[in-house]
Amino acid sequence: MAIAAQHDVRLHEEELSVEPTQLAEARRTVDAVLREWGYEQDLRSSALLCVAELLANVFQHADSRKCTLCLESSPSCVRIVVSDGSSVMPQVREPDWHAESGRGIWLVSETADLWGATPRKDGAGKDVWLEFRSAEGAA
Repeated sequence: MAIAAQHDVRLHEEELSVEPTQLAEARRTVDAVLREWGYEQDLRSSALLCVAELLANVFQHADSRKCTLCLESSPSCVRIVVSDGSSVMPQVREPDWHAESGRGIWLVSETADLWGATPRKDGAGKDVWLEFRSAEGAA
């Protein structure tokens, strides 16, 4: 786990093993970090929903259960990145409201202000990122 602060930018990064028993701890960590940075409950709740969906996607679709979770706060936004070893890019699909799954990236796209996925520069997978625009935690 790494925590850094530099010129109004705060960073929290940690390696995770995405197992169902670990997901609750990851959500608690994200909530605690965002609370410490001064973000209100509404933004934290939205961030937790998105993080849960991204980590569930790693569990269900990536070749490895290992990933990196990075939180970055700046005066203009909170950026969350989940990096995994799969090169398969997520796609927003129209939800099937009768299915038990398949709505994760749609939920992310509807909840975050911005989101996307990019291949990792080292060629070993992808970064799925999202942003919430807010100045709440800039204090």
